[in-house]
Amino acid sequence: MYGCHWPLPANVRIAMTQRHGGVSLPPFDSLNLGLHVGDDPASVQANRALLAKRLALPCEPAWLEQVHGTEVVDLARDSLRIADGSYSDSKAHVAVVMTADCLPVLLCDSAGTQVAALHAGWRGLCDGVIEAGIARFRPGSELIACLGPAIGKTAFEVGGEVRAAFCDKDPGADDCFVAKGDKFLGDLQGLARLRLQQAGVRQVYALDVCTYSNKDYFSYRRDGRTGRMASLIWLTD
Repeated sequence: MYGCHWPLPANVRIAMTQRHGGVSLPPFDSLNLGLHVGDDPASVQANRALLAKRLALPCEPAWLEQVHGTEVVDLARDSLRIADGSYSDSKAHVAVVMTADCLPVLLCDSAGTQVAALHAGWRGLCDGVIEAGIARFRPGSELIACLGPAIGKTAFEVGGEVRAAFCDKDPGADDCFVAKGDKFLGDLQGLARLRLQQAGVRQVYALDVCTYSNKDYFSYRRDGRTGRMASLIWLTD
């Protein structure tokens, strides 16, 4: 588990899990945090309790039903939990997203008063989940972004339609794709950095980990039936 020592405001906490340290049995071994993947629900709940204890979380994380979309909910004001991101300006909430190759994007403002967690698969990233997350912050906020573990640019093989979807919206996205036969290798972190920079986010930190090639992480593309990691962000005193 990473507590990631990036230069964030003193009262902002983040954590990103690996697959070890839980109770789930193969193929979900062992710290699977997703209830939707076919694991024993009791094991998942035990893993979530272990996570909360180890991180000394102030409350239960706001787990979402993620749908590869662009909806970002305000945890203090929205009851909806079908979304691919959440925002909070309160110490009463822990924002979290689950991934197993998709890119987790954690945001905070430089004042340490607002946080958000975003699930950026290629569809959500292309359609604007990062922009939707940024729009939740108060106007004029100076933002910091942290990119978590995701499938790397040497493993994320996609068809031409994925490249076209990004490049049709921004020709500059072409730099994030490398031809491989009749397919392309895509750079999810690079595409996210591009969107963040275009939105005016100057401070971007990233964990240089490929979930596909590193077996300390769950990878849907590598294993198919597998668990989910969590990336969390919250405010403290």
